[in-house]
Amino acid sequence: MTQEFASTLLENAVTELSRLPGVGRKTALRYALHLLRQPQEQSEALGRAIIGMREGIRYCSVCHNISETEICPICSSPSRDGSTVCVVESVKDVMSIERTGQFTGLYHVLGGVISPMDGIGPDQLEIDSLVERVKAGGVREVILALSATMEGETTDFYIFRRLGALQVEVTQLARGVSVGNEIEYTDEITLGRSLLNRTPFEQSLRR
Repeated sequence: MTQEFASTLLENAVTELSRLPGVGRKTALRYALHLLRQPQEQSEALGRAIIGMREGIRYCSVCHNISETEICPICSSPSRDGSTVCVVESVKDVMSIERTGQFTGLYHVLGGVISPMDGIGPDQLEIDSLVERVKAGGVREVILALSATMEGETTDFYIFRRLGALQVEVTQLARGVSVGNEIEYTDEITLGRSLLNRTPFEQSLRR
């Protein structure tokens, strides 16, 4: 096998960097060469930060958001409204909603959406833990804040059916979030208004 670069160490670095989403080998090479030009302590700091992140970050046992403790700061905060739970697809969606400053409840991160084409079914998502959370009591409203895509809406409907027998109001974001849009790419003002003007999920079934 022909070695692409003169240095095996450089080639190994490029190979690992190219595993990142959206990073091809050309971009990975540019990153690697940039790091070589920087002071050694800068590269070491990057390495320590990545190792520290992998070793220190876990997932909240309640909402499955990232956390450095067993229960994340949002779930453990006495100032948050525990009666309202906002269901999102990913950790990035939590960050997007938090930036709006319009939501004071708690979250539940599914870890994806139902997508048969990608081999993702309900059992691979944190849907059972959401149902158990509602069954435990104290939750009065579940906000479905998944992306307005076919997969997101399929997941919305599945969750709505699972929660149907429980005493909880199920709502969804107002349609300020355009069909096909993902939450993380929606601007903060639109997302904030969609949260404030959320509607009962049942209304979407009558369209």
